[in-house]
Amino acid sequence: MSLRFRLTLIYTGLLSGVVLLLSIVIYSMVSVVMINQVDQRLEAASEQIIAALRADGIGGVEINPESLQLLDNYYYQVWSEDSQLLVYSDSAREFTGPMDADALTSEQPVYREDTIGDILFRILTIPLTVSGEEAGWLQIGVTMTDLRLTQRLLLLVFGISALFALIMAAIVGWLITGQALQPLEMMAQITNRITSTDDLSKRIPVNTARDDEIGSLVLTFNQTLVRLERLFNAQRRFLADVSHELRTPLTVIKGNVGLMRMMHSFDEESLDSIESEVDRLTRLVGDLLLMAQAETGRMPLLMQVVEVDDLLFEVFEQMKVLSKGEHEIRIGNIEPAIVTGDRDRLKQVLLNLGSNAIKFSPEGGLVLLSLYVHENWIQILVCDEGPGIPKSEINQLFERFYRGDKSRTRTEKDVGFGLGLPIAYWIVRNHGGRIDVETEEGKGTTFSVWLPLSQAEIPTRPLHESRKKRKKS
Repeated sequence: MSLRFRLTLIYTGLLSGVVLLLSIVIYSMVSVVMINQVDQRLEAASEQIIAALRADGIGGVEINPESLQLLDNYYYQVWSEDSQLLVYSDSAREFTGPMDADALTSEQPVYREDTIGDILFRILTIPLTVSGEEAGWLQIGVTMTDLRLTQRLLLLVFGISALFALIMAAIVGWLITGQALQPLEMMAQITNRITSTDDLSKRIPVNTARDDEIGSLVLTFNQTLVRLERLFNAQRRFLADVSHELRTPLTVIKGNVGLMRMMHSFDEESLDSIESEVDRLTRLVGDLLLMAQAETGRMPLLMQVVEVDDLLFEVFEQMKVLSKGEHEIRIGNIEPAIVTGDRDRLKQVLLNLGSNAIKFSPEGGLVLLSLYVHENWIQILVCDEGPGIPKSEINQLFERFYRGDKSRTRTEKDVGFGLGLPIAYWIVRNHGGRIDVETEEGKGTTFSVWLPLSQAEIPTRPLHESRKKRKKS
């Protein structure tokens, strides 16, 4: 059963239910009004009959027939307290007993419906008082044939109306659901095309005037396709790059091993080359494993108190080694700060940002490290004088497998695997922080790492104690 058919069925059922309920309410209200009108007629006729009654002087009552000329359509009986029929209308002559025997003992007026013969009557029973004395009961009735006919006609009208409403609801519901679900059908068609052709460039046409849930779904679906296409292309590019990166060191290793086997000797240059390529492969495998752990939430974090200023000086010393004297590595503003986190992972983040700053900076360029405290947050700045990052690439920096333009690096060898920044982003995010990027093409880039400040007490030591200790050692 299709969704369109189910929605049409639900819509039709709901509308039919509303129409049926409304019909029942109207029918009940009309029936009550008509019965009330019959009761009012019976009450008015009873008052006329009572007014025409008079005592006959011997303990009974008699009636003036001339005053009841307008009551030809009514059936009435007057019964004494000892169940004697005293007065009756010509129309009630054929009745052998009371029209409503159960009501002859009532002390209050009683309205009741009863079938006499094959005819349904509405009967009113009223206790009589003549000349201040109880004289029995008056029973007056009228046939309900016309009322029942009216009710049947009303039911027929409501039935036809309900049937018409049902048909119209089905037609309108089918048309409305068809129009509403058209984007979903297009989504299904496009999804099938994508599945069969692996073409993620297809999109669903968007009606900008449609501001509803379906329109939002279409926009979200198209945005998802954009992200999937970008991710698919990034993964495809990454696989190609990784294949190249794996092929090159493996070729070098194989070549050196073959050379040494042919020469029946081991030379230091070949061993150094093999070691370098093995290290490169190890880093690649390590990054892939680390990214997989981050994505599955299984990367362990050893949370402890971390003196960030001390950690920054350690990163500073290692960056000088990485630079090999080709860049100016400097420490800017440093303020004592403590956070709660994994010291090794935070160091990994700063080293990654620092190595990227060195990688993308020209020879002799400045790389500046700074640390600021802002109320409950600390801010770590890593600034470079590189070529900057195009605005179109900023939102992709922290995506898996994304690598920036190779032309912005100093050498082809400097290009990484596109996993360092995503890993850094995951680490900072799981420390309750964030990473911001400010860049200007041709002037440089600044990465800002924001971390929540720990409430632990900052140790009382000179600000640059760590750096002084390293210099002495």
